[in-house]
Amino acid sequence: MNGASTSRNNILAALSYCVQQVRSYDYHHYLCLLHLPPSIRSAAFALRSFNVETSRAMDVASDPKIGLMRLLWWQDAIDKIFANKLIEHPTAMALSSVIAKHKISKSWLKRSVEARINDARREETSILGTIGDLERYSEDTLSTILYMTLQAGGIHSAAADHAASHIGKATGLLLLLKSLPYHLNRAGRITYIPEEVASKHGLLVVRGDGSSEIKMESDEGLSQVVFEVASVANAHLEKARRLYPTVPSEAVPALLPAVPAQVLLDSLRRYDFNVFDSRLARGILGISPLWFQMKLQWHAWRNKY
Repeated sequence: MNGASTSRNNILAALSYCVQQVRSYDYHHYLCLLHLPPSIRSAAFALRSFNVETSRAMDVASDPKIGLMRLLWWQDAIDKIFANKLIEHPTAMALSSVIAKHKISKSWLKRSVEARINDARREETSILGTIGDLERYSEDTLSTILYMTLQAGGIHSAAADHAASHIGKATGLLLLLKSLPYHLNRAGRITYIPEEVASKHGLLVVRGDGSSEIKMESDEGLSQVVFEVASVANAHLEKARRLYPTVPSEAVPALLPAVPAQVLLDSLRRYDFNVFDSRLARGILGISPLWFQMKLQWHAWRNKY
């Protein structure tokens, strides 16, 4: 077997790994990506796999310092990929191939991992101040994935980019809300509720030394906080949909993540914004897998997000 064939086989294996990563850890987006044109599907899976790797870095680490080291490794890996250096990691190999083929911007990848690094460092020292902080984090980590997917498809549209920005922000806000029970159990404190909102609803605990911490003092208070943040996510989805008439039709499949965001928002509303309701963990984002796939298929068939 010659070198070219070996290299191609290695890339195919790396892309297959990416598909399995997304299917295992980001299933609702895995289903969205299946509706993309074959020409950009591999690129989208590589980008989502990168997001899986960086989003889970802190969660799978036994020590926060190890998680931070993984994120710093990815920061360095991006530099090496753009310097055409070989990295023996399947997601990195797939990204290298995708970057070479689709000319993905280095700045988006760097922005995404740097946001994760800053968040990992913040977890040890402070809490978020405003909803705007949450929106920026969601923009930097999830909107960027949509920007790069559009870029891989050769789509240059300000309207599509604006819609992607809003969809990424909505997705990030809603997924952070859904993860609150996990982070509370893991860290013993709520890490993704802004101080301004927590204070308004009686969840802010001020220590004697003047520092503050957010804790769940009441179910009602937390539900009110979740409602307020979810309302901001809903506003982003509405803004994205108002842009639909100006978005090129070929960009719509890349914006299908608006569908799972809406599903999660509807599930939160149905369960009175109680993130501890076990029904939120059932099926896909709180609804049956069949119903979720029917919703997604309906939007894809109509070419709407």
